[in-house]
Parts: sequence; C-alpha cells; structure tokens
Amino acid sequence: MLLDRFAAAKEPEINDLKALETIGTLPAPLSCVRPSFSGALRDRSPGAVIAEYKRASPSKGVINTELGPEEVTAAYKDGGAAALSVLTEEEHFAGSLEYLKPAATTGLPVLRKDFILHPLQIRATAATEASALLLIARMVHSAEQLAAMIALTEELGMEAVVEIFDQVDLDKARAAGATIIQVNNRDLDTLAIDLNTSLQFIRQRKDGELWIAASGITTSEDAEKMRAAGFDGLLMGTVLMQNGTPGETLRTFTAGAKADG
Repeated sequence: MLLDRFAAAKEPEINDLKALETIGTLPAPLSCVRPSFSGALRDRSPGAVIAEYKRASPSKGVINTELGPEEVTAAYKDGGAAALSVLTEEEHFAGSLEYLKPAATTGLPVLRKDFILHPLQIRATAATEASALLLIARMVHSAEQLAAMIALTEELGMEAVVEIFDQVDLDKARAAGATIIQVNNRDLDTLAIDLNTSLQFIRQRKDGELWIAASGITTSEDAEKMRAAGFDGLLMGTVLMQNGTPGETLRTFTAGAKADG
C-alpha cells in the first residue's frame, strides 16, 4: 500500500529525532504566536481555501520546483487564501521542514502536511512556526494512540487535522476526539479521484466539527459543489502550482468564497 511506502520513508527522520532526544539536543518548542488554523476556516467558511505549496507528488511526479515557498505563499496570501498548507515530506513530495518558515511570514496559519507517525515528529513541528499538522487516521495504530497524538499537538500550541479515507478512519478519528476532519478523495490503491467521497462523508458532520475536502478540486464548479455541501475548507495544491501562476489561479477559486471579515 502507498501509505506503507510513505511510512518507510519516514524511518530515517524518526531515528534522527530519537538520536537528538538521546543526547538532549531535540529542538525546543518555538515560543511564538501561532495564528489559529481553525479560526481562519471558521471566519471564511464555507469553502475557505487552504492553498498548498506542493512541488511534487507520487501521482503527478514533478509539479513545479521552479517556484520557491516565499513567492508562492506570498502569492497565495494576495490571492485570497485563508490558510496555507506546506508539504514537508522530502522523498516523495520534494518538500522540506524549512519551507514552513517563509510560509509563516505571510501571517496566515500554516499546516504542516507530512506523515506524522511518532510523537517526536510532533515535537519537531512545534519547533517551527506551524499552526497545525496533519495526522492520517489510517497511519496510526489505534484510536488511543491517535488521541494521545492529538493531545500532544494541542499541548504544544498547535491544532491537529485528522485525515480520513473511509468509514473506519472516521470512526477512529471521532473516537480519538478529532474536531478538524479532512476527507481525502484519492483512492490509495488506484490513485484515482472521486469527489463523491467528500460529498458522502460530509453528511455525517456533527456540530462543533470543522471539515476539509482535499484532493481533486480542480475547477470552480468543484469548489462551489464542496461549498454548497458545507465544507469549511478546501485544500488545493496541484491545480494551483502546475501552471506557474499560483496566485492568479487561486483567485479563480476564492472569488466565490466568503469575503474576509
């Protein structure tokens, strides 16, 4: 399974963090004001756009490695993004933890999107300016373990976005106390996209939860469909990065979103 490959790719990172912890040099949590990720979504819901800095992916290969995080995230802010997502996974997505810093200079809340499997990765994230991080329900062994990871994230001043692919994932997320739920429309076996995945799961939304639709939102019509269904946030990356004009492309999606304030 694809997620198994991603998990294997994170082993060296986790081992490095364990070594730093052993010798007492694990970076301390950053003392800074982190903009509220959930607040940004609520203020612009439904359909707040979370614009992603994404250089490559297993499904698309190289998307755009010419544009740096500084210029892209600045363009996203100008284009009306409510929040930012930054892919930091190196092997499969050509990302870097270093890309979080320039994104944070925009003043928008930043989501670290990666494969977080160990509490030390959460602590490493807290040493950056990230406001939130992604936890994939399917990659965590139990609801109890997921709950502990959510609790640690919040203890360190960040928010956890819990990603689901199916009903088992949603049940685990809720059992763990997740309040920000992201539905991924991509089938992990075939890499095919089906927006009906989001449209089916949003029917189960409960009061107090924030919901994000991710993957496959490529047209203004797609975005409007997700807004109408009640999604608070729409996470988009490939469609914004691939043509070389991320800010201008973003404006075609934010034009229909709720105005700021």
